[in-house]
This record gives sequence, C-alpha cells and structure tokens, in this order.
Amino acid sequence: MAQEALGAAGLHFDELNKLRVLDPDVAQQTAQLREECKAFVDKIAQFQSTVGGLIELMDQLARAVESEKMKAIGARNLLKSIAKQREAQEQQLRALIAEKKMQLERYRIEYESLCKIEADQNEFIDQFIFQK
Repeated sequence: MAQEALGAAGLHFDELNKLRVLDPDVAQQTAQLREECKAFVDKIAQFQSTVGGLIELMDQLARAVESEKMKAIGARNLLKSIAKQREAQEQQLRALIAEKKMQLERYRIEYESLCKIEADQNEFIDQFIFQK
C-alpha cells in the first residue's frame, strides 16, 4: 500500500530499493534509447566522414577532368590553327605555281618568237651569202 501511495505521487523503488522519480521500466527504456541514440550519432558521424571523403575524391576528379578538358580544347584549337596555316600556305603555293606557269608561258612564247627571228635571220644570212 505504501508503494501504491508513493506510485501515485510519482515515486518508485528500483531493483536496488532506491527511491526514483521515474518508473523503473521508463528509466530502463530511457537508458536504452540513450544508447541507441549514441550508436545512431556515431553511425551518422561515420557516414559524414565517409561522405566527406567521397566528396573530396569527387572534387579531385572534377578538377582532373576540368584540366584534361582544357588540354583537349587547347589541342583542338592548335589543330585548327595548324589547319588554317596549311590552307593559307597551300593558297600561297597555288598562287606561286600559277605565277610560275604564266612566266613559263611568257618564256615559251618569247623563245618561239626568238626562234622565229633566228630562223628569219639565218634565212636572210643564207640568202645574202648565196646572192654574192
């Protein structure tokens, strides 16, 4: 009866017969919940550590990818500039070839003209020699 009166007042005895404010079952559940919460917090801390390592690894990988991307863009731009230089050089060489062909044609015409003049002069000389 004394325990019931104390129980009604919110006081309880535990297994060691110590006076407690909480019911022993509630105290045990509270202690168990505290341990589970501590284990949960430890697991969350471990998870955060793992995720932090993963994020750092992904950041390093992203930096490496960005660096390789910049190298690839630089190489592509270099190839484009080399291609443009080759096109310009090709055009210059084509223009030079056309100029040399025109010069060759002029020289050929001049040569034919000189050959004709030489033939005419040789004929004139032959006629002059035969007339004497």
